[in-house]
Amino acid sequence: MNHSSTSVFRIHENQSAGVTFVLVGFSEYPELQLPLFLVFLTVYTVTVLGNLGMILIIRINPKLHTPMYFFLSHLSFVDLCYSTVVSPKLLENLVVEDRTISFPGCILQFFFACIFVITETFLLAVMAYDHFVAVCNPLLYTVVMSQKLCCLLVAASYSWSLVCSLTFIYFLLTLSFCGTKFINNFICEHAAIVAVSCSDPSISQKIILVSATFNEISSLMIILTSYVFIFITVMKMPSTGGRHKAFSTCASHLTAITIFHGSILFLYCVPNSKSSWLMIKVGSVFYTVVIPMLNPLIYSLRNKDVKETVRKLLNNKLFCHKMQH
Repeated sequence: MNHSSTSVFRIHENQSAGVTFVLVGFSEYPELQLPLFLVFLTVYTVTVLGNLGMILIIRINPKLHTPMYFFLSHLSFVDLCYSTVVSPKLLENLVVEDRTISFPGCILQFFFACIFVITETFLLAVMAYDHFVAVCNPLLYTVVMSQKLCCLLVAASYSWSLVCSLTFIYFLLTLSFCGTKFINNFICEHAAIVAVSCSDPSISQKIILVSATFNEISSLMIILTSYVFIFITVMKMPSTGGRHKAFSTCASHLTAITIFHGSILFLYCVPNSKSSWLMIKVGSVFYTVVIPMLNPLIYSLRNKDVKETVRKLLNNKLFCHKMQH
């Protein structure tokens, strides 16, 4: 058994040795290359600064050393990594003529993209559970959401995403690819890779469909259940002030969830035909490039503690600057 599996991979290595992929990206719109480059460069810069800023703000303000912000700092880290897996290659392909990516490069990009997308899916579900405990059991919050449980939930999100990603890669590597293949996207995502394989990709497609459906449904069920209980608890609150506070705490998280799952479900529902490739590319841009930028903006703009920390930092900088002069 062991001998046959190693020989499969040896054969596969020989087949994939000369394989290169060409990421078509947005090359059919030459007049848009420069404007798109500038837009994506701006988005990537805001993403890096926004997410690093968020992690830094949470680290330096002791007031933000709570479970909610612990999860938020991991969400920022995942967004930062995710964006860095996709954006540099996308930017490079908008300015160079040679849009090739090696076989290992393509597989690695897909592998890391999977890890971070699946982790984000479950981190958003963990954050919904955190909100549920905070709103529905406020007196037990510090007991229930212990540091041990928080670390465990985050570790479980990363571990499960690693298991899923390794499974996808294993089944992708059983396929054979030959020659130069054109991937009609700007990222090595599963549908695009299997579309250019020389062998039957049905098992690999089934595995990813079952896994993606399970991840999507299970995380959405956790989110929906948490928010149904939150809604019932909030509606029972006697004061409108308390109601408003609870809703505004959840609003930013709900916005992030809606945008993330909305774009993923949109990509699910778009039929994989020639005419829909543009829609798929736009959808892919949204959840791979735009969402990592939006998350820190959504959370910081709606959050009093984050805004206060930023204000203090800026005031300190200005004070130091004035003192120097």
